[in-house]
Amino acid sequence: MQVKIKEAAQDQDAAHKKVKMSARNVKVHYGATEALHGINMDIMQNEVVAFIGPSGCGKSTFLRCLNRMNDTIDIARVTGEVTLDGRDIYASRLDVVQLRAQVGMVFQKPNPFPKSIYENIAYGPRLHGLVDNKRDLDEIVESSLTRAGLWSEVKDRLDAPGTGLSGGQQQRLCIARAIAVSPEVILMDEPCSALDPIATSIIEELIDELKGSYTLAIVTHNMQQAARVSDRTAFFHLGDLVEINATKEVFTNPQDQRTEDYITGRFG
Repeated sequence: MQVKIKEAAQDQDAAHKKVKMSARNVKVHYGATEALHGINMDIMQNEVVAFIGPSGCGKSTFLRCLNRMNDTIDIARVTGEVTLDGRDIYASRLDVVQLRAQVGMVFQKPNPFPKSIYENIAYGPRLHGLVDNKRDLDEIVESSLTRAGLWSEVKDRLDAPGTGLSGGQQQRLCIARAIAVSPEVILMDEPCSALDPIATSIIEELIDELKGSYTLAIVTHNMQQAARVSDRTAFFHLGDLVEINATKEVFTNPQDQRTEDYITGRFG
């Protein structure tokens, strides 16, 4: 069945935004198994797009295509085209380390480095040569922690280990770590699935604030979360992108029967 994709220009909110990332005929094979069957999608600048669908549908696999994380899987092979601001991110001469600074990733389980809170944030700017003195580094650390809503909670214990924070604080530390290298896009793979409701609420508020400066793509199993935080929602099923549209439209007026069946709980 043909994928039903409404062009961004048809969405009043997206009409004034430019395409930040674009995927065309993206397929992923794990060995002989085709996990994604030709995905076509535009992600607009300063939007939050949520990827939903049942387990094993390909949403996380596609998310990892956006900063070449599938490169770390020996049996994975990606074909098709993915662009960032019109530049092919799979070009042979592309610096993948730099790409992953531009397109940061926040994982399902918080994974702070076994370093101090300060050093968790300072590591990336040092690695990428973004600073050449301690004062500028201090400013980046404070700014990143502030934007992640964590500065007021940790400013007096920056030398404490990041692994000693609560789960929600660790996830915000990981978001601050991604912000510290001045990314353009932030990818989040179920960032709240391991968190309690209070921590989840804080992360969701943070996502809403971050879209003013960044483009965000989020994988979530929680349809209520997708409805709360995203501007557009993409529904994946069995390796296909079934439809992508304004979130309100996907949840109230889905264009494909499979989408309606999923959001109404007939399968999942």
